[in-house]
Amino acid sequence: MFRTYLLERSSWITFIIGLQFLSILIASIDPTLSLEGILYVVLLSFIFLVIFIIVRYQRETRFYKKLKDGIDAHHPVTPFQSIVTDYLTTISNQYEQHLSTNHIEIEQEKDQLLAWIHEVKTPLTALQLVIDRVNDRSVKQSLHYEWLRLHLLLDQQLHLRRMPAIENDLYIETVDLSPLLIEEIKPLYTWCQQKKIGFDLDLSDSEVISDGKWLAFIIRQIVINAIKYSDNSTIEIKLYQEDQHKKLSIQDYGQGIASQDLPRIFDKGFTSTSTHSNQASTGMGLYLARKVASSLHITIDVNATLDVGTNFTLTFPNRNAFLELSSM
Repeated sequence: MFRTYLLERSSWITFIIGLQFLSILIASIDPTLSLEGILYVVLLSFIFLVIFIIVRYQRETRFYKKLKDGIDAHHPVTPFQSIVTDYLTTISNQYEQHLSTNHIEIEQEKDQLLAWIHEVKTPLTALQLVIDRVNDRSVKQSLHYEWLRLHLLLDQQLHLRRMPAIENDLYIETVDLSPLLIEEIKPLYTWCQQKKIGFDLDLSDSEVISDGKWLAFIIRQIVINAIKYSDNSTIEIKLYQEDQHKKLSIQDYGQGIASQDLPRIFDKGFTSTSTHSNQASTGMGLYLARKVASSLHITIDVNATLDVGTNFTLTFPNRNAFLELSSM
């Protein structure tokens, strides 16, 4: 900062030093003036100049140091500092007003979208009843698959809009995974039947500590992902205890994940580098699952081998983390 201050005041310092050299030059030319006396005066002037610069540096840079450090600097000591303060205050007020307007507009759009999603659910329910009355089995399966895709996309968008306020929506309790998994798998039955996929559940001790609604959303995204990339195989779901934590393993034997894709599968919008032909993937399911899991203190680990299968492991919080979640 001191070097910056010297550069800022370099013209004044150069002018004052130039005057001193001018005095020495005049004394050396004019025999009526004492050169020793002028040199003495120049020396004193130089000493006072150094003292003046140090004092003014402390006084003048205090305001700008606060600005640089992001500290409130609404106490200008010079007219120019007052101009800077007034300008920054005006800009800040305009920015806050603009931010407030944008926030209101975003909240309104969010409410409108949530209302639209809920309204669309009504014709979706009616459409499901119509599909159930279709007699042709293959046509019925195709229609139900497209209905399911639309239903899951709407559900994904609904949870995406609710996610910013997830902390206000959490209700931590003991959740029985057995009925929860059955409720999540049941709507996917037609899709699984079409792809010849079965489920093997091993849930001897099926109780975990979490929020049932949001945990169901996490499991739904992982199970959908397993079904999407599997054919003619079994998805194994197992709950077990390890290192004082309960862990839920979801193993499929489908396409697997390429090693270069593994670090990126939870990135927003990422699909795959090996299955570009899959236009149905949005790259949002696992991203949202990781976001929700973070709020629930659930860790998601992935092990996968290309063309062999993928294993997702959910590690649930222990009792200490449960107390922390309950205090939200």
